[in-house]
Amino acid sequence: MLELAQRFGFNLADPLDRKRAVLAVVSAIPRGEVRSYAEVARAAGWPRHARLVARVLSESEVPGLPWHRVLRADGRIAFPKGSPSWLEQARRLAIEGLTLIEGRVRRAGRQAGGDSGLDAALWGASPQPRGGAQARARRSSDSRRG
Repeated sequence: MLELAQRFGFNLADPLDRKRAVLAVVSAIPRGEVRSYAEVARAAGWPRHARLVARVLSESEVPGLPWHRVLRADGRIAFPKGSPSWLEQARRLAIEGLTLIEGRVRRAGRQAGGDSGLDAALWGASPQPRGGAQARARRSSDSRRG
């Protein structure tokens, strides 16, 4: 998603701008929602760098940054269970109405591949679908006919 970098003038070759892009994405995660480290990396234009997103967050001293809304891909908190950091993140998520079930935040109601809340926060409008299953099925049946 180079759109974020272009919109905010980030140069993703510059480590400081990559850090700023990650922090912008995390800041835009709506209250009561969570994202994975990989989703944050992709949205920041830095795909395949989930571990570096974790490093940026661990080094950040930005007041009010909602770091607690970023979880592992399976919905678990990345800190060791029961550690002070794990307990703090669980507490902050609970304040926002999210529940840990068997150590994971369940993201019910989230559409596959959809980040419309985050997209709206970053770009101001929900993206239009690019086809989906019905369009793929239509294209597939059209190709079999011809």
